Amino acid sequence: MRSHKVRTLRRPWRLVGILAAVSGLAVGELAAGLVGPDSSPFFAVAATVVDLTPGPVKETAIGLLGPFNKLTLLMGLALVLGVCAALVGQSAERAPTLALVIIGGFGAVGMISAATRPDAGLADILPSLAATVTAGITLRYLGRLAQSARGDQQEDVPGDIGSTGPKAPAVETEYWRRQFLVTGGLFALGAVGTVVLGRWLSSERFGAARSRAAVRLPNPVDKAASSRDAGLSIRELSRFHTANSDFYRVDTALSVPQVVAEDWKLRVHGMVREPLRLSYKELLRRPLIERDITLACVSNPVGGLYVGNARWLGLRVADLLREVGVDPAADQAVSRSYDGMTIGTPTAALTDGRDALLAVAMNGEPLPLKHGFPVRMVVPGLYGYVSACKWLVDLELTTFDRYDAYWVKQGWAQQAQVKTASRIDTPHNGAMPNAGIITVAGVAWAQHRGIGQVEVQVDDGPWVRAQLAGVPSVDTWRQWFYQWQATAGRHRLRVRAMDGHGQPQTAVRRDVYPDGATGLHEVTVTVVP
Repeated sequence: MRSHKVRTLRRPWRLVGILAAVSGLAVGELAAGLVGPDSSPFFAVAATVVDLTPGPVKETAIGLLGPFNKLTLLMGLALVLGVCAALVGQSAERAPTLALVIIGGFGAVGMISAATRPDAGLADILPSLAATVTAGITLRYLGRLAQSARGDQQEDVPGDIGSTGPKAPAVETEYWRRQFLVTGGLFALGAVGTVVLGRWLSSERFGAARSRAAVRLPNPVDKAASSRDAGLSIRELSRFHTANSDFYRVDTALSVPQVVAEDWKLRVHGMVREPLRLSYKELLRRPLIERDITLACVSNPVGGLYVGNARWLGLRVADLLREVGVDPAADQAVSRSYDGMTIGTPTAALTDGRDALLAVAMNGEPLPLKHGFPVRMVVPGLYGYVSACKWLVDLELTTFDRYDAYWVKQGWAQQAQVKTASRIDTPHNGAMPNAGIITVAGVAWAQHRGIGQVEVQVDDGPWVRAQLAGVPSVDTWRQWFYQWQATAGRHRLRVRAMDGHGQPQTAVRRDVYPDGATGLHEVTVTVVP
């Protein structure tokens, strides 16, 4: 006679809670594929978290995490939900009713979050409701299996392994343990498949990719000036035109809004003589112009990468405002995004002669989905948070006294002109080039004022003027370079610029909050003999 130990699950209830949450969220995603992407319980709650997060915290996240800030938020939220689900599952062992009540509470949070998103309807609560019901049913069903699978921690079973005698209690426990693991695995696989199906349905029913692919852009009535002399062929130097795939993106949208061009309309209203509604086809039939314009984010630190230059095609905002007849007292134009974001722009910046655009194309193709398709605002000389509204659907003329836009409510400055800035692209910080002539190069920008001069300093030596590439207008960044006769050792390189009006870039170091960073960019290199 010999005995063997029967393995049992030590803490199956935590797994039960996690599987219940995963199953519920999966069904919620499937339902959102039928109702609308904004109704997704997970993304609706995540968007609410973003809205409720204080401005300085958001800024810190953007600064520390860069383009991964949204992914980090989603992963963090998933982790928190996983921990909560495990605790709910553990509580279900002794208090199943309480566990179901807690699940109902989480479901209510999802429903409220979905119902309070912009343009939400009654149907938007259905995915969260479906998720709640599914999680509750899964919890009860897997809970029964877990109860059977738990058994005693270990039991001695007499007889040889493989005995054909009647099953002892421990053998039954082993049977139910396997049943629980197999069923739990099937639930997990089913959840993954359900999420994939839900996202596919959402893309097919509500996606804008096909709409974008069908757009045929008209020729501009006024083409951009030649940029032939604007680009220097220097390795590691930012190209004059930033590729769409490399262009920075900073916004609060956790999933890219899907706006179909055929259904898009822009409402222009407020303090105007004749309110207007404009469809996408009507916009494309109007005279469009083409311009090279550099955009910069207020979150861009000194030497940062949240700046890019592109060739835009669009309608002059000034022409549209002239048509609707703006009240002279309306000093602010509030642009609203499809996802509810609001951005306040000084009316003067839209009517003072600069090429502020309702852009429909970027670098020769329809706007990429993540950059605002079908229409966005582009205003030279202003930081994006007070000008560059993506997925634009509404333009209201009002005053700064009457309304504070989204970022202003977060504590950022009401108005913010882009500050003169410059950056060293090559050599990069920490580089170890060989002694001899080294090309120091980078970009400088002061949109709507232009760059008149760039200077480079090596260590504590004199400031030496760099050579500048040409530019098609004052609204773009400008490439520069300096041929440095480098000697062996550790050296500090600094750069500063002067705008087209003769005003120098300030050396005073300031954070990005509340209206843009200031200071001089510098890199340290070690030149080897």
